[in-house]
Amino acid sequence: MEIREAIYEDATTIASIYNQGIEDRSATLETQLRTPAERAEWLATRSSRHPVLVAVDNAGAVVGWGSLNPYNPRPAYQYVADFSVYVAREQRGRGIGDALLSALEMRAQALGYHKLVLAAFPTNTSGMRLYKRHAFQVVGIYHEQGMLDDRWVDVIAMEKILP
Repeated sequence: MEIREAIYEDATTIASIYNQGIEDRSATLETQLRTPAERAEWLATRSSRHPVLVAVDNAGAVVGWGSLNPYNPRPAYQYVADFSVYVAREQRGRGIGDALLSALEMRAQALGYHKLVLAAFPTNTSGMRLYKRHAFQVVGIYHEQGMLDDRWVDVIAMEKILP
């Protein structure tokens, strides 16, 4: 497996993998599916400070993606990044998320970030195992933070100070 920068041609697969995460209702409060055109535009607007990485298998297929995202536009938060990691359904459990998160952490350090933060569903057991394996610490829980399928869901906040 290779981790590389996402390119325009990856937009369709990135949209497909993100849509799986939306449909599964286990990784995001987003409810609207994304189109390849929307993801291509999203990629085009990313700055070098907020890269998108993809995991590519030995056959050259994109099997997951991750990104460093702005946490807050205020200058005081310029050293904090939020991140996303999504893995194709049929590829989950194979270490792809682990490889992407490791790459994102290294990239964040190289870019001068001090801390990574995330908001996740505490019920996402595979995601929680991944974050704990990478030494993310629980900051707290936002109770009933969002409404999905007519029910309130909690969101856990986690952080990691980078070395």
